[in-house]
Amino acid sequence: MNTAILDAWRTLKPVAGDRHGPLAPILVGLTVVTGLVDAFSYLSLGHVFVANMTGNVIFLAFALVGARGFSLAASLIALGAFSAGALVGGRIATRWGQHRGRMVITVTVVEAVLVATSTVVVGVVHDPGSGATRFVLITLLSLSMGAQNAVARKLAIPDLTTTVLTLTITGISADSGWAGGGGSKVGRRLVAAFSMFLGALAGALLVLKVSRLAATLTALAILTVVVAVTTALSRHDPDWVRPPS
Repeated sequence: MNTAILDAWRTLKPVAGDRHGPLAPILVGLTVVTGLVDAFSYLSLGHVFVANMTGNVIFLAFALVGARGFSLAASLIALGAFSAGALVGGRIATRWGQHRGRMVITVTVVEAVLVATSTVVVGVVHDPGSGATRFVLITLLSLSMGAQNAVARKLAIPDLTTTVLTLTITGISADSGWAGGGGSKVGRRLVAAFSMFLGALAGALLVLKVSRLAATLTALAILTVVVAVTTALSRHDPDWVRPPS
């Protein structure tokens, strides 16, 4: 138990000299954003995710057999836009692969621009969850999440993918002492799962109790903080900005 708590704490506050520097808590922040925007998309734009593409593949199958409440077009647009965003993120990762700080800053700025545009759309359109506006928002947010995931994949910080939690949650049990494992990284894995939960909880509360605009504004605020913090911490090219050999 103490080991798990220590591991969780070191994920949120890495020790001096950690080879990944502040990248772990930065990715935790981006995982919260993932939960926020997926809560917004599912509750405001119909049964569609803009970050968790596994769900959209399932929703696509449901739509094909005529299940009520699922849109073939929405699922396809989300999958297509996410893939395009991942292409953009891949280009960013290639361009800044030798400076992980600039890589994170660049992709987060791209995300922030896309989320800011979505926020403007939500603010000016009376019913952003219907008509063509719905598909515009799905496209913008899926692009942003695809770019984020591509860079998170390039960073390859263990158990911090910012989106996919299935293998992370599997590892909590499969690597536990009860399963004959060493229980390694359970604290980090719990932080990853909880940060997604926290983002989704906040997003759902904002959409259902406050406004849809509040949800996208909160996501934008977190992205802005990530850009500011990463810029400040990587300004003097510390060791962690270079990829591990």
